[in-house]
Amino acid sequence: MNVSDFDFELPEDRIALRPAEPRDAARLLRAPAAGPFEDRIVRDLPELLRPGDVVVVNDTKVIPARLSGVRTREDSVVAVEATLHRRLTPSRWSAFMKPGKRLKPGDRVRFGERTDRACLLGALDATVKEKGEGGEVVLAFDLSGPDLDMAIAERGVMPLPPYIAARRAEDERDQADYQTMFAEPEGSVAAPTAGLHFTPGLTDRLAARGIGLQRVTLHVGAGTFLPVKVEQVAEHRMHAEYGEVARATADALNAARAAGGRIVCVGTTSLRLLESAAGEDGVIRPFADETSIFITPGYRFRTAEVLLTNFHLPRSTLFMLVAAFAGLERMRAAYAHAIDGGYRFYSYGDACLLERAA
Repeated sequence: MNVSDFDFELPEDRIALRPAEPRDAARLLRAPAAGPFEDRIVRDLPELLRPGDVVVVNDTKVIPARLSGVRTREDSVVAVEATLHRRLTPSRWSAFMKPGKRLKPGDRVRFGERTDRACLLGALDATVKEKGEGGEVVLAFDLSGPDLDMAIAERGVMPLPPYIAARRAEDERDQADYQTMFAEPEGSVAAPTAGLHFTPGLTDRLAARGIGLQRVTLHVGAGTFLPVKVEQVAEHRMHAEYGEVARATADALNAARAAGGRIVCVGTTSLRLLESAAGEDGVIRPFADETSIFITPGYRFRTAEVLLTNFHLPRSTLFMLVAAFAGLERMRAAYAHAIDGGYRFYSYGDACLLERAA
């Protein structure tokens, strides 16, 4: 398969810069496995699912992972920006750096200024330990553990996706807007955006209809925004992300399926995690590890029958995943319907409810 097979034209004015208010007022395109599409709203979700189904959400919490600073080398000082990607040790992070070409191992980087906030713990300094491709580096911070976490929280900003950050600056509203209501364990540098549509009222209505809700954790990395630079899909390599599926969650999901219920994944992150945790027999098992699973058309799904997800970038691994789930031609038609119908795209945009292709 060629990456160009997953391309489509999207008018720039369809890129959402703010979420719907209230969150469950976002539009929802229902795409059953066959038949016409339905234009609904997220608030309709309980009536579009069945009693006995189980909704699976990703409860990761986004950290303020974008840091600005200066690189110092002898008498040379250069402004740099880091987007933390994946924690490696209590004091080390993998990060994407700009301008990456201006960095080399041994460089010192100071993030923020001593006077930029009223209550700082001290200097947030790091050493570039390794340099990879595409501006990815390993940063060894002078601080470690909770002290490092607190310093990052003080100096970092919410890492809005590039397609939003290029059109407006991050502000105070994003501190709440870019977190789901389920967010608890810290570790993501990008939100599991399908979960942004949920409200307490919506989860109450799901429960009243007999639809369960289970939580998993996948800490989303900045690699989710990286463009696919190869021509052949099979040549692309995914960045690893850490995830956990608790034993009680795995048991509950297996029991629901045995009783005839469907697994409804909220977002591609929860789907990728469940597929990583499932064996060839389709049984979901406890999981606590990194996953770099790359799902493209031809993949045989073992877990979810329904997927609630936002509208994704052309030529992206996420659009490849939904094409694998519902069928490439079906997704091309759904996206054409959404574009013609004025749906809002990407992280703060509207959603679609997909049934898995047979």
